[in-house]
Amino acid sequence: MSPKSVAVEDRKITRDDIEAKLRELQGEVGERTEAAKVPAIAIAVGVAVVTIAAAYLFGRRKGKKRQTILEIRRI
Repeated sequence: MSPKSVAVEDRKITRDDIEAKLRELQGEVGERTEAAKVPAIAIAVGVAVVTIAAAYLFGRRKGKKRQTILEIRRI
């Protein structure tokens, strides 16, 4: 255990101590989520663009394969 986490035995833990520690932990988590948010959004946008582009290209290809050829001849 680190020296910070060792409790002092002659003092009782109060509600204020617990609240202070939770606020400290919440601050650390908040900083990490903010740092991870921007790359996560960029990756999500990239995946969406690639998915839409792939669907468009595969749809065009399938449409060309199924396309009916109509030949009109004048007599």
